Amino acid sequence: MDQKVLRAELLALADEKYRKFSSGLIPGADTMLGVRLPALRKIGKSIAKGDWRSYLETARDDSFEETLLQGMVIGYIDVELAERLALIKAFIPKIDNWSICDSFCTGLKFTKKHKEEVWLFLQPYLQSNEVYEIRFGVVMFIAYFVEDLYLEPMFRNFNAIDCDNYYVKMAVAWAITSSFTVFPEMTMIYLKANNLDDFTYNKALQKITESRQVNPEMKVRIRCMRRKKR
Repeated sequence: MDQKVLRAELLALADEKYRKFSSGLIPGADTMLGVRLPALRKIGKSIAKGDWRSYLETARDDSFEETLLQGMVIGYIDVELAERLALIKAFIPKIDNWSICDSFCTGLKFTKKHKEEVWLFLQPYLQSNEVYEIRFGVVMFIAYFVEDLYLEPMFRNFNAIDCDNYYVKMAVAWAITSSFTVFPEMTMIYLKANNLDDFTYNKALQKITESRQVNPEMKVRIRCMRRKKR
């Protein structure tokens, strides 16, 4: 797709009220145009059915939507695993806010058929010092790897994360909550012996108590596990 034509289409779809509301929720999304996700997905699917390689080679990052659209296309295309992983690797440095990160992860549904390969692919990102590389790895875990096989290795990854960024901490807290709702006993063992900082640990407990999938008795127990300010 011609980039000028694409830009014109996005501008025609832009909603100023939606832009103001959404950009307020996403720090770092100053270039947002205000195009709603269903419209972006429709464009992404159309590109994925055509000459998507040429599109990705010439795609611009002038707006939030133009960057997000590239991630959507990578998720929609029908391509061999090695090429898709290469495209993902090339896209990750473009992620500069939590929304693009999480939407990108949600669209990588091919992961369900390639669990082990993707798990190995994620490890360098989980061990990175870059905020959105770490968040990418953690959100991918939430979306596709909350399973017995991956739980203990992921807990070890959580213990090793050394990043003081809010969006990393919140992702880890969210991941622990997801683990608890599916594997409460294994996750409880981890909660009793971990290397998490106090903010992430207490935020994970808070999210667990807010979950509708956790019974009232367990919520009382969880609240008693909070760490007090030092």
